[in-house]
Amino acid sequence: MVAGFGTKMVKEITEVSRMQLQHWDRTGIVRPSIKIGAGKGSRREYSFKDLVQLKVAKRLRDEGISLQKIRRALEYLRKHFPDVKAPLAELRFLTNGVDVFVLTDDPQGILDALTGQFVFAFALGQMIDSLKGTIKTLGVPREEQVILNDRRFTAILTPDFEEGGYTVTCKEIPAAISQGETIQEALDNLVDALVLCLETEAELRQTRVDAR
Repeated sequence: MVAGFGTKMVKEITEVSRMQLQHWDRTGIVRPSIKIGAGKGSRREYSFKDLVQLKVAKRLRDEGISLQKIRRALEYLRKHFPDVKAPLAELRFLTNGVDVFVLTDDPQGILDALTGQFVFAFALGQMIDSLKGTIKTLGVPREEQVILNDRRFTAILTPDFEEGGYTVTCKEIPAAISQGETIQEALDNLVDALVLCLETEAELRQTRVDAR
């Protein structure tokens, strides 16, 4: 499992926007536990447990729970359950779209929460498995074909989990390496690197010919 995730990759994995990440960090809903932001434009780095918390917070928001209610619930949990360091990732939440409940070891509390109401619940384990699957899928290098001067080259794109974007190399010419924010940008930059490598090869061949 990857140790840390940069903001760009977190957005892609959790579907939480950059504005939400910044706001949730600033208001204490979910803060990056590996590297906090030190001001505008500074880098944040999230752990896998942070991703789980972000997914839970987003799911609660999607079910109609306001940020104010989520924040109040977290304040209560952090105060009364100090041993739970990441409530959104370690506890099971229930909601009917209006209220937020936590499944605890207290049977009476569960009954009070469910009385006369339809309660929506989601399994944290399934969400964690889904996150792991998404990360695994994103982490698999993909191959694309690029054509330069009527020659076909194989580009190998590898996602950068920390900085976001892609690193790209060429199978036929390993010296050609580049990167880009998007797949297309990475491929375009690889073509530029290939042009430089091919020009260098041509110059070396010509040097050898002249030296004979």
